[in-house]
Formats: sequence, C-alpha cells, structure tokens
Amino acid sequence: MNGKTLGHYKVGEQLGRGGMGEVYVADDLNLNRKVAVKFLPDAFTGDPERMARFEREAKVLASLNHPNIAAIYGLEQAGGKRFIVMELVEGESLAQRMSKGPLPIDEALAICRQITEGLEAAHEKGVIHRDLKPANVMITEGDKVKILDFGLAKALSDEIQSVDSSHSPTLTEAMTRPGVILGTAAYMSPEQAKGKSVDKRADIWAFGCILYECLTGKRAFEGETVTETLAAILKAEPDWSLLPRNTPASIRTLLHRCLNRDSRERQRDIGESRIAITEYLANPAAQAAPAATPVHGRNYWMAASILLFLGIAALLFAYLNRKEPERELVQFSISLPEKMILFTAVSVSPDGRALAFAAIDETLKSHLWIRPMNSLVARVIQETIGASHPFPFWSPDSRSIGFCDGTKLNRMLKNDDFQ
Repeated sequence: MNGKTLGHYKVGEQLGRGGMGEVYVADDLNLNRKVAVKFLPDAFTGDPERMARFEREAKVLASLNHPNIAAIYGLEQAGGKRFIVMELVEGESLAQRMSKGPLPIDEALAICRQITEGLEAAHEKGVIHRDLKPANVMITEGDKVKILDFGLAKALSDEIQSVDSSHSPTLTEAMTRPGVILGTAAYMSPEQAKGKSVDKRADIWAFGCILYECLTGKRAFEGETVTETLAAILKAEPDWSLLPRNTPASIRTLLHRCLNRDSRERQRDIGESRIAITEYLANPAAQAAPAATPVHGRNYWMAASILLFLGIAALLFAYLNRKEPERELVQFSISLPEKMILFTAVSVSPDGRALAFAAIDETLKSHLWIRPMNSLVARVIQETIGASHPFPFWSPDSRSIGFCDGTKLNRMLKNDDFQ
C-alpha cells in the first residue's frame, strides 16, 4: 500500500497490523495534513450487512468529540478499498511506556484518570470499546492520553446475544501465531471470554487490568497460551501482593471493584473510577496510610463528629475521675497477624488495662481489636466487622466500647475478649 494514492489520500508507511486490519500513515492532499488510515479486511468489505452496521457505528464514533479519544475523520472508499480515516496520534503507547517497568503511583493514576475521562464520554454516548488495552492507549507529548480504535471491536462484531469467542478479532490473530501470548486476551472480561454479550462493564474490567499493570509492571491475568490466559481470567485472582506497599487503600478498593469477576458486583460506572483517582490526586497526603473505604455523605460526617465529641468527653471524664490503678507491667508493642494493617488511632481504656484499635486485612475488611496492657497478644472482636475511624472509644468504667462501622454507632459490652 505504501505509495498508493486512494482518492485524495496518499498512503505512506505502515504503522501497525492486527486481526482487525492494517493501519498506515497517509497525507490528506486536500487539507494538507497527516492522518492515519485503517484498511478493513476483505472479509468485512465483502459483507454488505456487516458494512452497513459498521457505517452506522462509524457515525456514532464520529460524534465522540473528546480530547482523550482519537478522532475519526471519515469512512472512505476508493480504489476498491474500504478504509477509515483517523487522527494521527504521535507519541508512545502505554504498552511501550510500561515495557520499562511499573510506573510511579502518581504518574500511573494521572494517565489512568485520562483513560476514565475518555471512556466516560464514550459510555455516555452508548459506545463501548471492547478492546481496551495498553497498545490502544497513546501518550503524546506532555503526557496527554488518546484512546485509539474506540468502538471498532463492537462495530465489527456480530450484534447477537452470544458469540463464539474463538471467532472474535481478539483471538483470530492469536490462532495464526501459535505459542504467542496475545495482549488483547489478557484484558478480556470474564463474560467476554465466555462469549456472552457485554456492556460497559467489560471496559471497566479492562481498565482495572490496565491500572493494575501500570502499578505492578505485570499483567493481572496471564498465561503461556490464549487458553491459559482465558482460564486465569475465569478462575484466578490477580497477585495483589505485587501492588506497591504505598498504594492507597482507596485505589486498592477501586481495583477490587473493577476486577470483580461477577459483573453484577463490578463497578457500574467508569465515572466512579475517575472520582476515586481525582480525589486521591487532589490530596494524596490524606491517603498516605491505608484507610477504610470512605463512606460519602453528610450522615457519615455527622456520625464522625459525634464520635469525636463523645470520645473527647469520655477522655475528659476519665481524666477528672481517674483513680490510681494497681501498678502492673505495661507493654506497648502491638503485634498484628501478617497482612493486617492498623488504620485508626489507638484508644486506651480509662482504667489503663487495655488498648482498642481497628485494623483491616488484605480483603479490606476491618474489625475491632483489643489488647490487654499486660499482654503482647491482641484479640479480634468478630462481631465488629466494618469498624472504622475516627477511633474506638471506651465507656468511663471501661466495661464497654463504642465504634462506628461507617454508617452507624455501635456499642460492644465487655466480654472475655476484653480481659
């Protein structure tokens, strides 16, 4: 194709090749600008029904006017060839940038936030990408993100409720190259891998895979063959231990929600990802240490204020009515089981005999823990799931403890775990 002139486009060197077609740089002779042209496989151009659907979809994609989406200029036919004219995006792909290793957290989140903004704009128009992957994300000068091939996978697929995934554009390329790990397969949602119909939650899953890979430098799901990769998507969990230790709890929660294998429990809207990332980037110091997933709304802040007031009142009352306790050995080291994270202030009982605090495990579930001052062992109180900040507080007689589970105040009476 190099050197051919089709209509008012002079085709140049090839930029890429895949199962969905070949992409070349071209000169628009009418407007004197560089563009990218994508030639569709002959199997598509010879099918009138497919091409009619593709033309309808191209009109929808042309309406996606967003700075984080590479623009489509037109759908053309010349010299017996059917091709798409697109914005030529120069820079490096996200795949190329990640080939050097994991990205710093702030850089990864800044890039991924732009991806969410582009996806959100498209989803609002009812357009689903269905082939989102690092190779389809370009980073231009100044770290501006452009999503490529937006919606083409959807436009070129059968519009039926169930399809054989072995015939999808994603897998067709792999089957012509035995033993090669196809990148696209690693970003397929479970429902996509099963050949089921998909919606925007498939893009949310792929976004979760990209965010995980940006932070770890490793794919969330990978195998030596396409079959093993799909099996990992359907059965395995990402290796969460690979996330950097300073990954904020809100971003860990975001990843778990995006990569929930059950699409009904997965994050419903990519805008939620944008909000979570934006909140962190606006004030990273507030999430420097892992914390429980924030509960938004005025009720939460009212409850937190009441807790703080009651806690201060309890401490003041205990101070004014304190009695000299019996002298006992006091040990201040707090030991937690492996992978448990302390995320609230430690509260000392008025009689000075015990410490109370909340901690979260690797699944981000939090519980209240009690540790007698004369012991090095802290005990978890199983009935206190969801215990969160600002901090637990004791009754003046040290016989009960109050805490918030994120939505309401709770009181736990003294029992054997308090001894």
